[in-house]
Amino acid sequence: MTTVGLLTTGAASLLAVLTACTRPAPDPQTAAAARVELGRHLVEQVAMCADCHAPRLPNGQFDRTRWLQGSLLPFAATVPMPWAPVAPSIAGLPGYNDEQAVLFLTTGRRAAGPTRPPMPEFRFADEEARAVVAYLRSLTPASPVAGG
Repeated sequence: MTTVGLLTTGAASLLAVLTACTRPAPDPQTAAAARVELGRHLVEQVAMCADCHAPRLPNGQFDRTRWLQGSLLPFAATVPMPWAPVAPSIAGLPGYNDEQAVLFLTTGRRAAGPTRPPMPEFRFADEEARAVVAYLRSLTPASPVAGG
């Protein structure tokens, strides 16, 4: 093979490798939608937030019209202990800015002090916590209580 042939083959090979390794930057909307979807999965399938934070219909099914807008807990402590009888609304993340929510989801710490059982202290990875925040922010917040 001649020098020109070697250079041509080498250049073509280099171009093929660079082209194969180059991807367009992800579309910001697609990336945001993927983050919300990951958050939905973590909230609904991993952390099971609805078990406490979603109201139920008389037949026991979740009330999807008030998804994660807070609920009385359907169970109580079996021994005397501090206990949260109501799970607050987490739809829209009222009372938290994004960084406070991420801190809470990654460390279990919050400005208002420790949570009461049965709320677990989650230790999500930072990216998972940010996905949970994105999903919860995408939900319709609970309506303010009249007169309160």
